Amino acid sequence: MPSCGNGFIAVPLHSKKITITVRIMKQIETIKSGKNYCAVSVGKVSEIIEHELPMGPDFTLKGKVFVGQAVGATGSELSFQTLVPGQDSGFLHTHKTHEELYIILKGEGQYQVDGEIFPVSEGTVVRVAPNGKRALKNTGSEDLTMLCIQYKANAFTEADSPMTDGTILQEELKW
Repeated sequence: MPSCGNGFIAVPLHSKKITITVRIMKQIETIKSGKNYCAVSVGKVSEIIEHELPMGPDFTLKGKVFVGQAVGATGSELSFQTLVPGQDSGFLHTHKTHEELYIILKGEGQYQVDGEIFPVSEGTVVRVAPNGKRALKNTGSEDLTMLCIQYKANAFTEADSPMTDGTILQEELKW
């Protein structure tokens, strides 16, 4: 029977023992779920870099994790990504129908949209329309971590304003 420890698995093979290094990807952990909610954890912001996103047979994007499906989101997708100093997002990209909000949680860098480059840092929020050619680069000396929220462009109308869509309930809070 295989034994695990420190990322190594020893497997008996016809009276010989081979050692295989197995790297276990960081996982999204479900905290609690119910009829109308789901709560998950991707770990500490400083641990986002440990996530890996397979992008194809020969390409894995380190430091990126999508969360929307894990929480059962029906109107958006969201992801966290950490770029180490000097790293960029690897490619320009656009979307067919999704607008994106990029929220810089920590670090500093440069954001590029349609060839225009501007500085971003903790607290910066960037909205990009579907056709915007976009990329992000960490130009700082520490990790840059961002949250990206994707949703269908032009999906919200005036009736979707938080002030008109939300309902304050007359129920006592119970903690």
